[in-house]
Amino acid sequence: MKIAISAMGATLDSEVDPRFGRCRYFIIVDSETMQFEAVENSGCAASGGAGIAAAQMIASKGVKVVLTGNCGPNAYRVLSSAGVEVVTGVSGKVNDSIEAYRQGKYRASSQPNVPGHFGTAGATGVGCGREMRREVSRGNVPSADLTSQPGSLQQELSALKAQSQLLAKQLEDIQARISELEKRGKGKE
Repeated sequence: MKIAISAMGATLDSEVDPRFGRCRYFIIVDSETMQFEAVENSGCAASGGAGIAAAQMIASKGVKVVLTGNCGPNAYRVLSSAGVEVVTGVSGKVNDSIEAYRQGKYRASSQPNVPGHFGTAGATGVGCGREMRREVSRGNVPSADLTSQPGSLQQELSALKAQSQLLAKQLEDIQARISELEKRGKGKE
């Protein structure tokens, strides 16, 4: 069975991305063989419709289950209509998430667990790649929305942990870019 996981990187050791429509990658795994394909999410920085486009792409790949931190109403509707089971509240490493699903530790969500536009930079402080660097370079560092979202305490806790991991990775990327620019600037003096 094909399982798609929203991921921050392109390997099974990558962290689960808490955003479905605006994740950097989808790892599509055959749950029996663990063979996988990493698919870059081309809609990550789209101004709108990222969740719908991602859901349509995932459905077209024959995926039966999606594991993600959060899924908004538009993406959820497209996935459900295509017969794709959606599991939210997932965090940690991609390979651990797959194993937990195989062991029956996750249940399908009966509804979206976040409002629309949850994964956009303005809503949660988490953009993707160049989009986030561009906003930071302009001095626009949006803050995370840590308000309670619908769902169980465990789902909220998992989502917040995943978002914290994402923000830590983004901070690491920003600090690396600062160092790179400082080195480049010193070379021109």
